[in-house]
Amino acid sequence: MPVPKERRVRKQRERNVFDDLGFSQAEAEVLTIKVELHSKIVRRAKHYKQSDLQKLLHESQPRISDLMRGKIAKFSLDTLFSYARALGMRPEIRTHEPVRAMPAVAVHA
Repeated sequence: MPVPKERRVRKQRERNVFDDLGFSQAEAEVLTIKVELHSKIVRRAKHYKQSDLQKLLHESQPRISDLMRGKIAKFSLDTLFSYARALGMRPEIRTHEPVRAMPAVAVHA
């Protein structure tokens, strides 16, 4: 009877577009947070005129235009948090306890 081959199975972390573009895990996580927050801000901001957003967010018209056109790189996470609060949102970052590292498991095929 032949001896079964062993192969290792490891759980991989979820990948996203930023991983595929070559960003580090830390950079990808920050960019993912920024994208999610920005999209929620824009969804809420679409209910306002740009002139009202200028007053509410204390920003110039070109900055409001950049925000609404998705130029995320021009905005820090801090700035996006303040915009969200000004729009009546309650932004937060949640942390979770680390998942205990799972050792590689030998699977017999």
